[in-house]
Amino acid sequence: MLWSRIRLHPDGTVTGFRETRGWAPARQLYFAMRFSRPMVDHELKDRDEAIPYNGFRQPGRTPADRDQVQGRQLEAAFDFGEIAGPLLVKVAVSSVDEDGAIRNLESEGGDFDFDGLRAATRARWEEALNVVQIEATPEMRTTLYTALYHALIAPSVHGDADGRWRGPDQQVHQSDFTVHSTFSLWDTFRAEHPLLTLVAPPKRNADIVNSLIAAQQVSPYGILPVWSFHGQETWTMIGYHAVPVIADAYLKGVPGIDGAAALNAMTASATYRPYGGLGDYMDLGYVPIDREPEAAWTIARMAERLGRRDVAAQFDRRAGNWRNTFDRDTGFVRARLADGSYRTPFDPTAINYGSDYTEGNAWQYSWFAPQDLGGLVNLMGGDAATVAKLDAMFDFDNTGLDYSHAEDIAGLIGQYIHGNEPSHHTGYMYVYAGAPWRTQARLTQIVTSQYHARPDGLAGNDDVGQMSAWLMFTAMGFYPVTPGSNQYVIGRPFTDRTVLNLPGDKRFAIVTDGLADDHPYIQAVMLNGVPLERTWIGHEEIMAGGELRFLMGREPNMTWGVGAEARPYSMTAYAP
Repeated sequence: MLWSRIRLHPDGTVTGFRETRGWAPARQLYFAMRFSRPMVDHELKDRDEAIPYNGFRQPGRTPADRDQVQGRQLEAAFDFGEIAGPLLVKVAVSSVDEDGAIRNLESEGGDFDFDGLRAATRARWEEALNVVQIEATPEMRTTLYTALYHALIAPSVHGDADGRWRGPDQQVHQSDFTVHSTFSLWDTFRAEHPLLTLVAPPKRNADIVNSLIAAQQVSPYGILPVWSFHGQETWTMIGYHAVPVIADAYLKGVPGIDGAAALNAMTASATYRPYGGLGDYMDLGYVPIDREPEAAWTIARMAERLGRRDVAAQFDRRAGNWRNTFDRDTGFVRARLADGSYRTPFDPTAINYGSDYTEGNAWQYSWFAPQDLGGLVNLMGGDAATVAKLDAMFDFDNTGLDYSHAEDIAGLIGQYIHGNEPSHHTGYMYVYAGAPWRTQARLTQIVTSQYHARPDGLAGNDDVGQMSAWLMFTAMGFYPVTPGSNQYVIGRPFTDRTVLNLPGDKRFAIVTDGLADDHPYIQAVMLNGVPLERTWIGHEEIMAGGELRFLMGREPNMTWGVGAEARPYSMTAYAP
């Protein structure tokens, strides 16, 4: 706590603020409170005694005489006398100022109809959740609607009712769209934001992207948010994953996004040398010692769409730099020194703070080249070698390994760690190696072990919707392995029927015939009545409306989707 203030207004409204030095340094939060009963007395105190200089005494000799107090250890007591019935309190917050908090409070009505507000809120959530209609077993249906609820909570509204918002430069700005924050982008670029392009209104998706661009335009560093909370940068995690979020939305045709401004923000973030070792990365093609996932491929796709071939060529070259940290001798992505040698000693199971990998190890990070997974399969030694390595990861014996010191390492299946995001696409990797039935088996293993309709139904925290978005996609039968490609990789469905209610009164139905616990394997797939032999479906095919139908069976179909021509996008062609 850096500083705080509480003020009692003549009409009984209580306002105040606090500024913290912790997560999101210098984050300011203002509030306003109103009560359903008149206040008869109050006390405002500062309990802080270690004050080297406190200035002169303010008006009021006792806590009951003071209408405002400021300090670092404040307490407020409000007396409403004897009352019959409940005491209701209305609270609003603002990142701008106390007047903004009051206006936010007034924007939602002046009465204290708690039951009416609860009913209206429930109706709003029913409307939001009804964008997806799910038919499944009772437990799966409950789990999925819980997941959808989680996925829709964030990013959260950051701007005030009058359009003002506090930027990362600590200045107050005005926008004509709804400004959002709470961007856990290292987590959420993978599935949370792609899911929102299907289940959230287009305006909300545009507001989210425009919030990222607006933050970059006023950032003291001139870069996009990394992990933004209440509009302030926390510098949590690595990389610049606002880039794939913006590209994915723009390339899917979300209206209301300025493509040129978006590309400028993306390239500025990708070329800011002081951040995250980018200077070394641009010079050497890798970051010495550390491991930084790259988002260059999505910048190249944006530039290509906007006709900027020069920018596309530059970032297409960078998108191949993942190869510079792949060690052919061990078959893992490894940290390198500035002289080009790999750092030793090397243990692919090691997870430590300040090590070569962020919240993970070589087993998880070695699969992360989503723009070029065909190239990764080739480097791994081909289809059979890739399948064998994937199986080795999932079947790894962790006896003797202790990860209790490491944050967010939960939900282990061998060295696959579902409780943290680097593993989230890995179950789908078998598809890229011509073994989609192995993906179907692994997804069954992950879903049945990691998700349940009970308080401990998630492995670890939800990471601002990413864990839930993974389940929503997987239960529908496909997953966005490569945001920005406009492709969803087919896994296997977990519902009897799911319907997406899309803009323009269109509907896309996913229907599963023969679904049962002992029928986990796809036998055939039909898109709008036509056999689908490829292992992916396009975003535009979903948004056009129609039906995706799965036929499930007891035994795997080892001929469906195995050929190179049936596999999803990859920068590098699949080996014949």
